[in-house]
Amino acid sequence: MATTPREGSLEAPTRHPIDWQNPDYYDEGKLLTEMERVFDICHGCRRCVSLCNAFPTLFDLVDESDTMEVDGVDKADYWKVVEHCYLCDLCFLTKCPYVPPHEWDLDFPHLMLQAKAVHYQKEGASLRDKVLSSTDLVGTLAGIPVVSSLVNTLNHNETFRGILEDGFGVDKDAVVPEYHSRKLRQLVTRDSGEGAEPAGPTTGKVALFATCYGNNNEPQTGEDLVAVFRHNGIPVTFADKEKCCGMPKLELGDLKAVAKAKEVNIPQLARLVDEGWDIVAPIPSCALMFRQELPLMFPDDPEVAKVRDAIFDPFEYLMLRHKAGKLNTNFKQSLGKVAYHVACHQRVQRIGMKTREALQLVPDTEVDAIERCSGHDGTYAVKKEFHQTAVKIGRPVANRVKQAGADHFTSDCVMAGHHVAHIAGDDTRSEHPISLLRKAYGI
Repeated sequence: MATTPREGSLEAPTRHPIDWQNPDYYDEGKLLTEMERVFDICHGCRRCVSLCNAFPTLFDLVDESDTMEVDGVDKADYWKVVEHCYLCDLCFLTKCPYVPPHEWDLDFPHLMLQAKAVHYQKEGASLRDKVLSSTDLVGTLAGIPVVSSLVNTLNHNETFRGILEDGFGVDKDAVVPEYHSRKLRQLVTRDSGEGAEPAGPTTGKVALFATCYGNNNEPQTGEDLVAVFRHNGIPVTFADKEKCCGMPKLELGDLKAVAKAKEVNIPQLARLVDEGWDIVAPIPSCALMFRQELPLMFPDDPEVAKVRDAIFDPFEYLMLRHKAGKLNTNFKQSLGKVAYHVACHQRVQRIGMKTREALQLVPDTEVDAIERCSGHDGTYAVKKEFHQTAVKIGRPVANRVKQAGADHFTSDCVMAGHHVAHIAGDDTRSEHPISLLRKAYGI
């Protein structure tokens, strides 16, 4: 490297806008040059080797090259690194000392995002990857009453899963979600917002972004959230229309599809903000999408900024209410010991462990927080070629869960929770923390 390394900047990390609408963004030659620069710095540092499989893949390529430096790695092999990055953002926010405003200006996740976008524009995506990332379409089709029962039955059939793995590339051992014909948005009535009590930065009334997963796959979790919020005197409503937040398409590199989803969601959510509603998204990836990725993709859009500033993690919201003396702490039931996996996309929102703080308000409840990646990602763990790697990444979390001997295992990311529980075995079951809070309230 041409520059002598120095210690990382003590200033808070900053993010550059994603220049995805500039034709230069898709210039493969310029991309590869930048990847070589960044890979060279990463090779000299190696702090992130334990985070995911992108970095071990890179370091193995370097160590096995003729020069044992990045210049000895075939640039065609750079894509092997890209495919293992699932944009968890942990390297940027927890490990890398060279992020902006450091002069070396490293943003590994967003460089991998650019590489995914370049690859998608040039090569497109496989049918499997297009289907797995089309969560709205799959949820609609699989949610037809007769179809949902058939899909759920087949997904638990060993023979069918073998066929699905061979023909479609979905690993036969991976946890796949169930589908429901009764959607969350159909199960929960809307409140008018009357009687809301503002407290701190909260208006006291919430528009729930149900999320495609919460709406199609686990509506009970959404019902539990609504019950907890209403028990705390917080009216709840929904937007008139809702699409997937766009995170699955972002991870695929299909940025035009992300923009299309934004054109549906942002006007709906911004109107609700104008009407005095706060926004809550129970899936950390969805909250991160509105808080970080969309504002960086559309830095000059005031409606995007408006939603960014009004969206909350559910436990962040509840703890803000608690700080203002507005949280109901009359709990009826202890939760005992809780093994709590802290989801990556929640950690990188820089809100602190609000879920742990809330659960610890329950009398005689101990929360053991596990700050390590589950290895799931949105689709990474279900793909045949990555499933065993995802299991390897998630096994330390599963081991911690088993060692804890807890009464409950929970994760803010329901998909990560199910993945870890599957690895742990021994009848380990994942419960969403909002469901645990409802249990503690006895409602």
